[in-house]
This record gives sequence, C-alpha cells and structure tokens, in this order.
Amino acid sequence: MTTRIQIEMRPGPSQLLPSSFIDHASTTPLHRQIFQAYRDAIVEGRLHAGDRLHSSRQLAALLGISRIPVVGAYDQLLAEGYCESRVGAGTFVVGRLPVASGAAPSPLAAGEPGAPGGPRDISQGPVARLQPSPPWLVHPGAFALGEIAVDHFPFASWARLVARRSRDTDLAQVRYGGGMGFLPFREAIADYLRRERGVRCGAEQIVVVSGSQQAIDLAARVLIDPGNAVWVEEPGYWGARNAMAAAGARLVPVPVDDEGLDVETGIARAAEARAVYVTPSHQFPLGATMSATRRLRLLEWARRSGAWIIEDDYNSEYRYQSQPITALQGLDRDARVVYVGTLSKVLFPALRLGYLALPPDLVARFLATRIAMDICPPTALQAAFSDFIAAGHFARHLRRTRELYAEKRLAMGGAIREAFGDRLRIQGDRAGMHLTVLYEGIADDRELAQRAADRGLWTLPLSYCHLGTPPHRGLVLGYGGIPIGEIPGAVRRLVEVFDSFAGAANG
Repeated sequence: MTTRIQIEMRPGPSQLLPSSFIDHASTTPLHRQIFQAYRDAIVEGRLHAGDRLHSSRQLAALLGISRIPVVGAYDQLLAEGYCESRVGAGTFVVGRLPVASGAAPSPLAAGEPGAPGGPRDISQGPVARLQPSPPWLVHPGAFALGEIAVDHFPFASWARLVARRSRDTDLAQVRYGGGMGFLPFREAIADYLRRERGVRCGAEQIVVVSGSQQAIDLAARVLIDPGNAVWVEEPGYWGARNAMAAAGARLVPVPVDDEGLDVETGIARAAEARAVYVTPSHQFPLGATMSATRRLRLLEWARRSGAWIIEDDYNSEYRYQSQPITALQGLDRDARVVYVGTLSKVLFPALRLGYLALPPDLVARFLATRIAMDICPPTALQAAFSDFIAAGHFARHLRRTRELYAEKRLAMGGAIREAFGDRLRIQGDRAGMHLTVLYEGIADDRELAQRAADRGLWTLPLSYCHLGTPPHRGLVLGYGGIPIGEIPGAVRRLVEVFDSFAGAANG
C-alpha cells in the first residue's frame, strides 16, 4: 500500500493544514511518511519559500499521533535543507530552492525520447553503437552459454575457506588492496599458468580483474586509440567486439577456418592493425584450434608490425581428445601477447575473478588504468582461492569436471545425431562446454533462437557472432549447466522448434 499524506493549504497567510491521514498499514515508518509528504509538497511547488509549517505539537495533534515521529520528520527536513528553523518563530520552507513548475514529472516509458526538465544528452562516441544483450543471452537453462555444473562445485570446502578468511584478523585484507591484486593469489595463478598452460610469467606480471570481460576492456583501453584497426575473429566473441568498439577501434573481421584465424587474410585487409583479438586454443564459437603454422605467422606479423595480440584462453582447461593446448603466449619471444584468463568457467561465474598476464613493460600502464577503473579487486575472495588451490581442491575439481563435461559432450552429440540425423553438422565439440550446429534450409537463425527461447531453450544464433553476412546459419548450444539426464528431452524440444519453424517458413 502506498504512503499517502495530503498537504492542503487553507487560504490565508502561510497557514498549512495537513487535513488528511497517515497510512498506518504501510511498512514505511510514520516519521518517513511525514517527511516524504512535506518534501514532495516543497519540490512540486505546493509549498513555497517562506511558508511556515505547523509546530510539531500542532501537527501531532492534527494527525492524532505521537509527537516523536513529527519531530523526527522535521529534523530530517532540516538536515536535508528543505526547511530552516527560526528561533522563537518556527520551521519554514527555505528560500533558496529552485521553483518547480507544475506537478511532479512521471517516469519515462521505455524507449520514450526526451523528458521534462531539459535535454538528456549522452555520449555519441563509440559506446553509443553498443546494444544490450538479446534475450537468449540472459537466461540460465538448457543450452545456455556460460553455464557450468554448479551442483558439482565443492561448496562445503570453499565455504570453510571463505569462513576462515572472514575470521582472519589480518587487517590488510579488509583495507583497500593493491591495484594488481592479492600477492599470494597472483603467485598461485602465475604458478598454475606456467605449469598447466605454458605461459611465461611471474606474479609481478599478473593483474587481477573482474572476469575476462573486464580484462579485454582494460586491454582495449590501454592498447587502442580511436580509429586504430583491430582484427577480430569472424565469427567471434561479441563481448570482445563491444570492448574494442567502445575504445573507438575500427573492427576488421578476419575469417576463421579449421586452422583458426586466417592470418594472411588479416594482413591483406589491415596489415597496419594495432591489435588482434584471438582465441587460439578453442576458437569461439566454431571450436577450431589455431595451427602451429598460423600461430608462428601471427607472432611474426605482430613482431614486424609492432601490433599487440590479445589472447583469450577461455575454457582452455577442458579438452577431450588431447591434452590442453599450450598457450600462444608461451611461444612469444618479443613480448607482444597480452594473455587473458578467467576462473568463471572453472569455479563459478558469480566469483568474478579473472587475470591478465602482461609483458613487463606494459604492467605500469595497465595498473594505472586498472586503478582508474575501480581501484582494486576484492581481496577476500582472492585469499580464499589461494587457500583453495594450495589445499589441492582446485586440481581435484578440474579433474572431476573434465570427466563430467566429457560425459555431457558425448551425451549431447549423441542426442543431436539421433534426433536430427544428417540435417545438422556439429562443430567445436572437442573442447570447452559448448558446440555449434550448422544447418541448411533456415535463413533466420535469430528468429529460430527466439522461438527456442519461447520454449525455454536458450540458444545463441551463429549470425550474432558475425560482423558481416554469415556464410552459414546455425546455433551455439551450451551443455555445461544442463544435467546429463535432461539433455535428450531438451534436444527433442529443439527438434520440435526446428520442425515448426521450417514448416512455417515453407508454408
């Protein structure tokens, strides 16, 4: 029930009569109801500069309540500057407030241009071209990307470590931390990257961020000037494109095939590019692994041209037909690679912990920019993860989830082949937690994804990953978060969506 106090004015010199009622059923305290009623009357111009309020005793008697909430309301009006107290005279509306015209403005409806009260100018720079996420990217459920098997995370062990750190009396962990992150966390990450990913770095090269998206955004801010050409994979990760576009980059789509990014085509299109964003270990969304030939060619081009390589090593821990692929950064002898990693997929997304492994001469610039963005990352969770990895929980969790996602991958591929036959072609199922299905005969994969969303299936249309016109249509299907037993039923529902959509198109 809404708060209601009417403020009416009796004709005559500054005599205000609140001839109404207080909503005693409201959860809003009485003093707050009175304060809000007077504040709104002043802001909306129903009370004017110099108008005198009733004394607290008079108002309490008029409203039939205790004087205590009235005194509290008047104190708040005085504290926030709406009224002033004059010794021996009473409480008055201040004379310095702007005069409001008309009634209080109503909130803008979604998409309504303009608003009362003056212009609403915002930046018309590169960020103005960015769009919010479409509906198929914002819901958890069957086939949703980025979802993991949270029910298999060792939350009991994690909770004990977090609780222990919360009880820690080390005051350094509750103050502002360093902009680069908690040193034991950075040491643990550097050790892990050297051992498991072949990355050549020390803790002094690690900068902690809030997930890989902030890492990419930070790299774009530091490395790119407005107008610089930047290669992006085609198709590729839209989040990286958005970060580059927000930095003012001129995006140059470079095609991807079974060997990964086509470096020669990138050179032909923009040999002078300032940077390239690439996912060499597991290309998003098609799943290719960049060949050794192309890796070396990319590094050679970067060295000769002075370009930067932003390597996003997402999902690198999960590979099912071979050992994890060594990071591109480990081959770099000219310090041209900025390495991006995240814990969102191996622990859980809400943790929001990622990291950059930087060339030594870039650390100071990245650190200054990082501090300008949000000062420092949260220390407590970094400390808990340091304990998590030291106790062996992280290694055990990776082993178990590799086995789990390998089972889900087989179940997903088998269910799709059984349900669709040769109507679909599967790509990118050798690693990670998603696969892509390509098909013929359906021109609008975005409409197909929307119809799937209407059935509770959160698929990503392949065309959303393209800057230009895609040569193929398809859907990107995540399987990390769906229980194995639910995969066949979800695939059958997807078949129904395909059939109904194809029938409507042909009809």
